[in-house]
Amino acid sequence: MLRRAVLLALALDTLGEPPAWAHPVVWMGSYLKAARSRWRGSTPAGQLAEGAAGWAGGVALSAGAGVLASRLPWPVQGVLLKPLLARRALFAAVQEVHDALAAGNLPEARRRLSWHLVSRDTATLDASGVAGAAIASLAENISDSVVAPLLAARVGGLPLAAAYRFTNTADAMWGYRTPELEWPGKVAAHADDVLNLGPARLTAGCALLAAGGRGWRVWARDRRATPSPNGGHPMSAFAGALGVRVEKRGVYVLNAAGRPPLPADLPRALALARRTLLLAAGGVMLPGTWRTP
Repeated sequence: MLRRAVLLALALDTLGEPPAWAHPVVWMGSYLKAARSRWRGSTPAGQLAEGAAGWAGGVALSAGAGVLASRLPWPVQGVLLKPLLARRALFAAVQEVHDALAAGNLPEARRRLSWHLVSRDTATLDASGVAGAAIASLAENISDSVVAPLLAARVGGLPLAAAYRFTNTADAMWGYRTPELEWPGKVAAHADDVLNLGPARLTAGCALLAAGGRGWRVWARDRRATPSPNGGHPMSAFAGALGVRVEKRGVYVLNAAGRPPLPADLPRALALARRTLLLAAGGVMLPGTWRTP
């Protein structure tokens, strides 16, 4: 049963990540790098077509691998689904940032933040800015890295979970509004937006429930304040629940009336994330119609 495979994947995720050579997300990244190296389009239309073709090819390969995997016994399916989740890696990354801040090592906290969690320049962030960025990344990635693949597995089994993870990885690598990526990454970015519509809102709702309803006014007001149609939902829910102001300079401000985040807020954010995931996973795992392998 697929439900058993999902439960096994959740259990295995407590053990950490497989080595890079055996990690399907690493393989997806290698494919995306190779596809990007072959782009030759000189017009927006040509670049859009190349990016769309690269994304579609990767989705087909990922979903095809998922179809083959779904024919295997459920314990094997659970082992193969596990790398599509990243709960332990995400929590460990946030904990590393906290440890560096708690030790008073701001340069190291900035380095760990940029290495594990964000793509923005962290060189000018103070301790509060680093803590706020880590909270925002934690909230958004709970949806992207755990809730979304679980929900995809519930709806479409391993094929959809693999296709989702590829699309999310493509967005992370190609979905930037830079001269080089503006057009080639557009299809992957929009596909990722569509696939995350449900997970982002489920994550936000579970975070508000986990916080006893605290933060719902902030979520109702600020959920659309981010450029992403999805990221603002879990981020604003976390900002409101924790009572902190979360911002990306020149881009968004969530819970403007909140206090500046402190390093001590990161353990609180992790505790909220654990409760949020417990509720979300419980909802996904509710009995009902499950795709059979």
